[in-house]
Amino acid sequence: MILAVTMNPSVDISYHVDPFKLDDVNRVEHVSKTAGGKGLNVARVIVQMGENVLATGVLGGTIGEYIIQELNKNSIPNTFLKIEKESRNCIAILHGGKQTEILETGPALSEDEGKACLDKYEELLSSISLVTISGSLPKGLPADFYCNMVEISNRRGIRVILDTSGEALKQVLQQGEKPFAIKPNTAELSQMLGMDVNNDSNSIQQALKQDIFQGIEWIIVSMGSEGAIVRHQADYYRITIPKLDVINPVGSGDATVAGFAVALTRDNPPETLLKTAMTTGMLNAMESGTGSINMEKFDHYFDLVKVEKID
Repeated sequence: MILAVTMNPSVDISYHVDPFKLDDVNRVEHVSKTAGGKGLNVARVIVQMGENVLATGVLGGTIGEYIIQELNKNSIPNTFLKIEKESRNCIAILHGGKQTEILETGPALSEDEGKACLDKYEELLSSISLVTISGSLPKGLPADFYCNMVEISNRRGIRVILDTSGEALKQVLQQGEKPFAIKPNTAELSQMLGMDVNNDSNSIQQALKQDIFQGIEWIIVSMGSEGAIVRHQADYYRITIPKLDVINPVGSGDATVAGFAVALTRDNPPETLLKTAMTTGMLNAMESGTGSINMEKFDHYFDLVKVEKID
């Protein structure tokens, strides 16, 4: 079973307002509310792929209860650390082809709540074969919190796919215990390394030769519509994807993580693994719902993904 961790979930609310008027009243007819958070998107796609998953993280208040209800409605097994503080809302206002986001920071966790998170995490690992950890840390937790989670997993011999950014990712990469896989983009690499990393394969390969990335089995550098450059141990691959009719790209990175995780649990060879990951990312971009894929289209788009080994 795959454990999908989301430390700072949210209810994602989309308001379709056109025109959007500042300093005035805006009435909304079309509203969508979903259980949000990168790890919940991962879990949602894994379920659609027919694999076993357990969603976990931290939830609180009436918003937390709503998230659990939505997960149950979608048959996504879940178990969360419950806290008294209220979980967050994240609002997207869609107007004139643009998107304005209002993101709450969410609850601040105490030191005791942080310890309870790690205790629950370690307890859950007894029935888990693979872990995905996605998104930001809630306030109150130290930047090296994911380091502890990776260390606990590695001690149990359980692989971790880590999809985060900024200081939380940097802290993990600077420690001795490394995750099995990470999925940065070129902007995140540039910020972390203090150097310009672009979508050129040579630029990415030079970046991934930095000592900070040693000990990581898989590094998937996503490049949006240009596909990805991937390092697997000492081998490099260029992944090319077809042109798509994109409806909603939000959550495509999470769908990529889900496909990668599922392919790993199925012990797929490298080429199949990479094609599966890219296919689920593409399928998400072609659906209006975040963390949603149409598996009837899977085989067609899987065959259109090209994997080329770079010498």
